[in-house]
Amino acid sequence: MMKKAFKMSALALVVGLAGTFATPVLAQSSAAVVCPGYEKGKTKLVGERAGKKVQRAFEAYNEDKVQEALDILYDIDASDDFDKAYVGRFIGNLLASDEKKSDEALRYLTDAVDTKILNDTEHAQTLQLVANLNLREENYAEAIEWYNKWMDFTCKEDPDVYVRMAQSYFETKELDKVIEPANRAIELYEEPNKNPYVLKLQSYYQRKMYPETVEVAEKLVNTFPENPTWWTQLAVFYMLVENYDDALATMEIAYNAGYLEKESQFKNLAQLYSTNGIPYKAAVTLEKHLESGDIKKDEAMMRNIANSYHQAKNYDIAANYYGKAGELSSDPEDFQKQGTLLLVAEDYKGAVKALNNALDRGAEEEGKINFSLMEAHFYQGNYKEAWKYNQLAKKESSMRRNALAWEPYIKEKAKNRNIDI
Repeated sequence: MMKKAFKMSALALVVGLAGTFATPVLAQSSAAVVCPGYEKGKTKLVGERAGKKVQRAFEAYNEDKVQEALDILYDIDASDDFDKAYVGRFIGNLLASDEKKSDEALRYLTDAVDTKILNDTEHAQTLQLVANLNLREENYAEAIEWYNKWMDFTCKEDPDVYVRMAQSYFETKELDKVIEPANRAIELYEEPNKNPYVLKLQSYYQRKMYPETVEVAEKLVNTFPENPTWWTQLAVFYMLVENYDDALATMEIAYNAGYLEKESQFKNLAQLYSTNGIPYKAAVTLEKHLESGDIKKDEAMMRNIANSYHQAKNYDIAANYYGKAGELSSDPEDFQKQGTLLLVAEDYKGAVKALNNALDRGAEEEGKINFSLMEAHFYQGNYKEAWKYNQLAKKESSMRRNALAWEPYIKEKAKNRNIDI
């Protein structure tokens, strides 16, 4: 259940990739951040012959004529290495917008960036675009390689890049390597972002490092308290480390805030009440959500509620729910439990009815049931019936000693009332 409850779609955690596939402008928009000691070369421009066609392609693109722009670019026979790289980058950017053409886009972009001849900004942007495309195509190892190339060239840190690297490590099952980039992303985000936390959570959880999982889940709750998911998951993780007090406290906060919606969540809360020695609250919680339709009405749930009320020593209510379970299941054991509890609750007439229902349905413990019927009739003053069931109980070896002990008592009471048994 746990594993299923917390299984996540890998790529769903990576957000904002779509915006990275933009086409290039004709000139550099800003200076790239490059490592100290890097000697920046002169800004290069596309040659005049190729530049005219590039301008036409750019105009076609601005008019949403992508295929026309591509046809113009494909027709360019660039002899200059920079022109060739620039045009290839332009083609790759246009192709990148079409997921069906990612492989072709990667070929153009990789060729363009491998020569290291593009201007700094263009080179940096293309490195990251190649990484993003590989991630989109689920080439996770390659994505990590290209993100590292981008960081090596720019000496720049970007929390989104770290999240994508962490995601790539997660997808390649290198779960231990998820933590470092996820932590760095958390440090760099100006506004808290849930994605690196979730990646850390999954990394620890899948490696069965439950104390560390709890620690991350606590940070998620503290950082994003308005998200119901983190509260309920934190409670489950507390249960994994057998911290039932904190699990209950967390689930109660979520419950009072209206965060619990699923049947399993209400059942978990009730289970925590029972585990923490509060069976009455377990019973009333299940009862409330049974009546509201949040929990399915079946014999198993009726028995669950009955058991909780039984533990809370509310014998009459517990008996009622065992009876409801029996009506749904026709299981003699349910009626036997109902009768036994009604006997404890001193509802002797009800006990007789329930115990006879158990016998009529083929109960296995006839001796015990006959003994209970003896008691129920005795306390109603039905001494003849009490004697009858005493004799039946006596035939069962396991009940013989107890039945024999009751014989003189029943005889004396009957004699005192002039009843011939």
